[in-house]
Amino acid sequence: MSTVPLIPETAPFTAEQRAWLNGFLAGIFSRSAASNVGRPLADAPVLAPLTILYGTQTGTAESLAKQAAKEAGKRGFAATVLDMAEVSADQLPNHANLLLITSTYGEGEPPDAAKPLHSALSNGSAPSLSSLRYSVCALGDTNYTLFCQAGKDFDAHLEKLGATRITPRTDCDVDYEEPFTVWLDTALSALGSASGAGASLATSTTSAEPAVESYSKKNPYSAPVLTVRNLNAPGSAKEVNHVEFDLTGSGLVYEAGDALGVIPQNCADLVSAVIQALGCDGEEAVPTPVGELPLRTALTQHYDLGKPAPALLELLNVAGSVSAPTTPHVLDALLAAATKPAPGAFVGALKKIQPRLYSISSSPKAHPDQVHLTVGAVRYELNGLPRKGVCSTFLAERALAHGTAAVYVHSNKAFRPPADPTAPMIMVGPGTGIAPFRAFLEERAATAAPGKNWLFFGDQRASTDFLYRDELTALQASGVLTRLDLAFSRDQKEKIYVQNRMLENAAELYAWLEAGACFYVCGDASRMAKDVDVALHQVVELAGKKSPEEAAAYIQSLKTTKRYQRDVY
Repeated sequence: MSTVPLIPETAPFTAEQRAWLNGFLAGIFSRSAASNVGRPLADAPVLAPLTILYGTQTGTAESLAKQAAKEAGKRGFAATVLDMAEVSADQLPNHANLLLITSTYGEGEPPDAAKPLHSALSNGSAPSLSSLRYSVCALGDTNYTLFCQAGKDFDAHLEKLGATRITPRTDCDVDYEEPFTVWLDTALSALGSASGAGASLATSTTSAEPAVESYSKKNPYSAPVLTVRNLNAPGSAKEVNHVEFDLTGSGLVYEAGDALGVIPQNCADLVSAVIQALGCDGEEAVPTPVGELPLRTALTQHYDLGKPAPALLELLNVAGSVSAPTTPHVLDALLAAATKPAPGAFVGALKKIQPRLYSISSSPKAHPDQVHLTVGAVRYELNGLPRKGVCSTFLAERALAHGTAAVYVHSNKAFRPPADPTAPMIMVGPGTGIAPFRAFLEERAATAAPGKNWLFFGDQRASTDFLYRDELTALQASGVLTRLDLAFSRDQKEKIYVQNRMLENAAELYAWLEAGACFYVCGDASRMAKDVDVALHQVVELAGKKSPEEAAAYIQSLKTTKRYQRDVY
């Protein structure tokens, strides 16, 4: 089979246009390779097989896997993108080249869909993988102790089973774009290509394709802030805000289940305290990702003043005396330093401020040209100083006065209302976990979906913390919300949580599952979501009269068929 370019040099295109068309057509060949087995196309390139496995909780790893497949097609690979839920350990020996991209959530756990493969690779039952070549890209957040643990686990398990690591694992922090690009370029180059296509990422992505204006993490939209409203009544120990943005004319679209990325600005008081600790006046010119700016502007808009990066601790010479559990913020490290660095060196050792993802709490069918969030404001004291959650208090205190906020849509295809409008839906969302389920219920109301809907909601006190009380009772009255079970932990002597309400209604909950219901959870991963999962197993054991092993298999089947979905953090 010939390996000459698909578009010959004699064709009436510029070299740049020809390169892009060749890459585009190579990608088409890679997608259609399976259907053309035994029917070689004349002059088509020989494509090297490549499997790209992803494990995702919020959709980021899936998006990067598809990006990797597109680039791999330009390099002469027939790339197949698979969710880890679609691959068993016994099938891995059938794959020659593997790129694995996975996130980590909770306490170092793999994404839900990746857990069966993770378990199979670690428990000694997996076959030898001596014929497999692989590389791992791990996604994580250095603010968590078990940074990128799921990726580290997969990397170690594959090596232990005899697979050949072709490039070192890359561990990406929340600012993952650049390290991911370098990892992908290096890994594809190391894997090589039977077609000989080996252009680097820098050259192969250059094309004559016209630029399309679209808003994204790199190019956020300045959305007008319409409303910031406290959902708690006076006397509450919490502060949860309902925030509305105007998307008119932006072209941004979203679905119920997606998240909104918000790029915050730092609190003016914190910025002033950092500037004072540096011994500066804030007007000093310093470098930023968008060019030179005054120090005050740079610290407000571009740099993370939370947990100090290792580079900053080293610059300040406090790495040995400052530890994250006691002084986790940049200001603490700066106050502990004997000498203060120059402003330029200081910002050079800071991490870039990162967007925060929030579950969208509106349906676009119910609120055209708007997007809503439900955000709990984080406030606490540490080392005698008041502390604030960066984005939650930006939205609570300053966004409305500022007028706009930089936002983008983060798609999460792994968390969606049932595709079948007649399917029953069970939702467990205490506290701000109510957010996506408000969107789900609005979606079902707007589309007149006939499926039954059951919500478990809880918080501290009914009198002050019953978020969206009027909306939920109206949905009940209209018949959209079939059942509403409430758990307010501090309204009685014994604390009652949503998982307690699940167990109290085990027989009916199991009957809904048997009738095809989809089960959803949103909220805290380390405590609530784990307790709900334990309760769900108990429900299946008790009401379904199953052994623990049978219940586990039943629930795994729910996950495999996408009937058990979690949006946890």
